[in-house]
Amino acid sequence: MATTATPQPGAPVDPYRAYNFKLLVNGITNGHFTEVSGLEVNIPAVPYREQGNDRIRMVPGQVEYGPVTLHFGLTASRELWDWVHAVARGTVNRRNVSVVLLDAAGTAEVLRWNLINAWPTNWRGAHLNTLGQEIAIAALTLRYESLELEAGGAAPTPA
Repeated sequence: MATTATPQPGAPVDPYRAYNFKLLVNGITNGHFTEVSGLEVNIPAVPYREQGNDRIRMVPGQVEYGPVTLHFGLTASRELWDWVHAVARGTVNRRNVSVVLLDAAGTAEVLRWNLINAWPTNWRGAHLNTLGQEIAIAALTLRYESLELEAGGAAPTPA
């Protein structure tokens, strides 16, 4: 019977690397992204005063999800532009988007953030400069209804 080693409480565990990730739109890998920023959940505190008491308590308010901005190298693919353009014309096509973090080798999924019912709210074109030799990087900002976190590549439990 094979056993898998589990870290002891308080034992140091190496953090994941931030440079190995991919983006899935409706389950399909889409584009080569250089940066993802803004994965955020905010639960504001709401003051609540109990009747007959001069003490003010704080209770959790409505959950807010921050916008996520995706930076990507421009290619001949028009899929993201067409999505933005459709929303600009009034046809909101919400999609499930996943940001998948990979292990240091870039082969196995370790974490996945699912942006549920996402739609584009901002597109920013690449900075173009005749004196530069950088890759043309554009940005797409998404809003979404909820955020889920999944652990990827969990080790199978021994039989």
